[in-house]
This record gives sequence, C-alpha cells and structure tokens, in this order.
Amino acid sequence: MMTTFNRQSATGLEAMLAQARNLLSSDPAQAAERARQVLASTPNSADAYRLLGAALRRLGDNAAANDAELAAIYESGNDPELVAAGDALIAGDHVKSEQILRNVLHRRPDDVAAIRMIAEIAAEFGALRDAEHLLRRALELAPGFEFARLHLALTLKKQNRSGEALDELDQIAGELREDGETRNLRASLLGAVGDYEESAKIYEQSVVEAPDNPKLLISLAYALQTLGRIDEAVAIYRRALECVPGFGEAWWSLANLKTFRFTDQEIAAMEEGLQAAAASGEDRLHLHFALGKAFEDRGEDERAFDHYRQANALRAYELRYDPAKVTALVEENERVFSPALLKAHEGGGCGAPDPIFILGMPRAGSTLIEQILASHPLVEGTAELPEMIAIARSLEPDERDFAEGAWNRYPQILTELPGERLKELGELYIERTRAYRHTDRPFFTDKLPNNWIHVGLIRLVLPNAKIIDARRHPLACGFSNFKQHFARGQEFSYDLERFGRYYRDYVRLMRHFDEVAPGAVYRIIHEQLVADPKPAIRRLLEYLNLPFDEACLRFHETKRPIRTASSEQVRRPISAEGTEQWRRFERWLGPLKSALGPALERWTD
Repeated sequence: MMTTFNRQSATGLEAMLAQARNLLSSDPAQAAERARQVLASTPNSADAYRLLGAALRRLGDNAAANDAELAAIYESGNDPELVAAGDALIAGDHVKSEQILRNVLHRRPDDVAAIRMIAEIAAEFGALRDAEHLLRRALELAPGFEFARLHLALTLKKQNRSGEALDELDQIAGELREDGETRNLRASLLGAVGDYEESAKIYEQSVVEAPDNPKLLISLAYALQTLGRIDEAVAIYRRALECVPGFGEAWWSLANLKTFRFTDQEIAAMEEGLQAAAASGEDRLHLHFALGKAFEDRGEDERAFDHYRQANALRAYELRYDPAKVTALVEENERVFSPALLKAHEGGGCGAPDPIFILGMPRAGSTLIEQILASHPLVEGTAELPEMIAIARSLEPDERDFAEGAWNRYPQILTELPGERLKELGELYIERTRAYRHTDRPFFTDKLPNNWIHVGLIRLVLPNAKIIDARRHPLACGFSNFKQHFARGQEFSYDLERFGRYYRDYVRLMRHFDEVAPGAVYRIIHEQLVADPKPAIRRLLEYLNLPFDEACLRFHETKRPIRTASSEQVRRPISAEGTEQWRRFERWLGPLKSALGPALERWTD
C-alpha cells in the first residue's frame, strides 16, 4: 500500500513539475509557485530547484535564482546517475561516464552538474573548445556556479587565453576566491600576461602558508628571476632543494640561469640524485640537463655532452614528434601563399601597425632583439605570445587533432575566408594581446619563435605588422637547443637530426616568403648583430620606421621582466663569448650536419 502511495505521489510531483515547465515562458510566477509546492513536499528535488531558479531568473530576482540554482547543483550530488558517472570518472572510465552523462542530458538538458562533468571529460581528451562551450552553457544556466567558472578559467589557460581566464577569475567571490588553487592559478595567469610583480606577491603569500611545498617555491623563484631579483631566486631554489634534495627541476632552474656556476658539492649532490632509486623520470632528465651545464662550464666537454645526450633521449622518448608533419605543413604553405593570393588580399586585413613579430628558431637571439627594441621609448616588450597560434588552431574543425600535431584545413582554409573574416581575425589578435600590454607605447613585440610557420597568416590578417626573422648559425642554434630543456613545446629540439630537419624547413619557408613577398620579413643574423651592434640596430630601427635612440645601445640597463632562458644574458652588455661555444662540441654534431644538408651552407640566405 505504501509503495502504491509513493508511486502515486511521485507521479503527481512529476505532473506538477511538467505543468510548471509549460508555464515557464508564459507565466514564470506561476511556474515558481508550482516549483515551491513540489519542494514543500520533496525538499531534496534537484529538478524542482532547477525549475525554480529558471523561473526566478525570468522574473528578475537574480539573487534568489542564484540560491535555487546552487541548491539544484548541491542536490544533484545525491543523484544515483551522476554519482555513478562520477565514480566512473574517478576510475578513469571516461567512456562509461560520458555515456551516463549524455543519457542524463538527453532527459535534462539544463542539468548544470552533468554539463560541468561532461566538460571535464572533453577537456581531458583535449577538446578544449568543446569544454569551453559546455562550461559557458553551465554558467549561462547558473551564473553563480563558481566551481564551473574556475574550470572555465583553467580551460582558457590551457588554450593560452590568459587574459580571458583572469577575467573569469575576477568574477569568483567568497571562499573559492581565496582557495589555494584559485589563488595560485591567478598568480600563474598574472605571470603569463606579464604582471610578475603581482604574481610574485601571491606566490609569496602561498609560500608562507605552505613553506615546504617545492612546486610553490619553484614558481616563486621563477617569478623573482623574471623580475631580475636573481639572488632572491637562487635562495628560493635552494630552499626547494632543502625540502627535496633530488628535486631535478630546482637543479635545472639554477642551471638555466646561465650565469650560475655549480660548486663541487652541488655537482656531487646532483650525481647522487641520479643514482637514487626513487629518482623519477622527470627528476632524471632535469638532473642530466643540469649536470651537462655544470660540466660544460668546467670545460669537461665529453662528460657534458653525454649528460645532454641522456637528457634529450629521455625527453624524446616521451614525445611523439613527427618531423614529416612540419615538412608537409611547409609544403602546404608554399602552395597556398602564392603571389596571386597575397596580391588579391592587398589592402585587406586589420590595419593595426602595433605588432612587431620576432620569430625563427628558439635560442637564436630573439630575446636580445626584443630587449633592444623594448629599450626604445615607442616599443613595449611583452613576451612569447600564444595568440597567433591559437587563432590558427581555431580555424581547424577538430582541435583534438593537435594532440597528434595534425593540421587538416589550415592553411588552405585561409583561401576560403572572406576579407571581412580575415580582418576580424586580425582584430581578435589585437584585442587578445591587450592583456599583455601595460604601457601606452604604440608598438609591442611578440617574440614567439614558432610563429615562423604562420607568416602567411600574419600577412593576411595584420598586413601592417612588422616581421623580424632572428637567425643564428644552425650548428650554434642546434647545439644551444640540444642543451636546453623547455618548459613546454619545442618537441623537435630533443634530437639533433630532428632539429636539423626542422631548421631546414624553417629556412625553406622563409626563403619562400622572400620570393613571394619581398621585404615582408626582415632578417637579423645574430652573429653580425653581436659583432657590430650599432649599425645593425640602426638598420633594424629603419626597417621599423622608428627613430634611432641611444637607449637601444644600452639595452642591458632596461629594467623589465624577461622570462626566457636568455634573461640573464641580455641584462649584460653584448658579448661574443657564446657565439662559438658550439665548436667545442662539433665532433658530436654529425647527425645535425647531415639533417641540415644545404641549409648549413646557405643559412644566411
């Protein structure tokens, strides 16, 4: 008898909720009243709270709507299906979890908790645009769902859209705003947009609360290093090593200062760390890179190269880099960017003259060029900005292909876009890069080296932007990359032959644009700049249509955050000391020479 009553009662409540849904558009006040009636008898009904929130939102009672929407999310925690989906997610069974969630959303498309969970799965599989769309839908339905907003900020960060991610974090209030994860995400994002002063302050606060957290200490030390506070950074890196003596990232961070020299005791400690049974793969590769630098500084070249070789082998093994895909992309660029295409789009795109792109290979002198230009009163030095690559990727229909390094429609898709769309893409770049600009100087640098593959896109969407090709002797550049562990990307750099092929493709594409768009790309040879800086700087400024300024010759006096591996080198006067360093290691560079082929002889062309 009780079972029959409960079924009848449940049926009646469902009927009442169905009536309320039908009233939602025509009479939201009545819909809200019906939802309250359901809650009076079933106070744990997520469906009723969800409906009440929608009705109150329509009535303009946003505060009460927010309470109801959050109550619906809270009560969803007891939903058997969502609990099962969560358990599957924790167990790593994403397929099962997604299937459950899709079934839920088929019946309840406005279930915010389910939307947030399926967004997490999308992000896990690299579908960041899908995850972003889902999270924005969740926040449209429940603007006060701050956990979803935090996940949106994380998703935007993964897309290198740091300015937008910060905007989302700024909307988070209450306890979540002061949560350690939120606070440290803010510090990371502030660093990404160049506000290292504020980033360091937040990390300092976090370190006070968690003084033995080595990862936090590394983040703080890096922020201080970027600000030029080197002694403080070194002290913090050493504090991290006191917490975890075999912490490879801390050892490598010290080595990556370039001007730092290890003591005998420190070298012994690193070698002991390598021998430790508990040493992780990450620790081992960082220690090999750091020991390579230590022995190179001591002139023990064979031992140094052996450590570099082992470090690179460990990283290359982890990566799935395919040089043929870059070659194919270069060939496609050559086919697409013909003189006819560029002629057809003359006068199009966004006319903003602000950006100065400095591109080419990593470790080719781009930081020096940026520091010189940032010393000019009309140019703001920003950093390696990810925005142009993000725009290129946004043109691809399936972003998950990027996990395999695939480009399917790009750059061919550019030939199909109307002129107005190309202009919008240029404007989007200008808008997104505002987050990195902190002065009113009319021009700014974007020194992401990998933008060389997007010169054609830059020409179409920002025809008045200036493009500088920073070029260095391929053997010097190749060896410098081989001994560098990058925080992310640059997969080609962990194998001498792969680097040679990548360098060859880069030179090939630059030569193509020299032919189809003469004068569009201005080339600076690093060795020539270092040997005779004044005339080289004059010619550079002439290309940029900037008046000569003596401050550009005293670039090392310019105080600004610098976050590349060359940060300490460009805080000193120009020196040719490192330009020939590679010759000590030439006998081991055979695979690089073979892969470079003709590019070795014609590297300045």
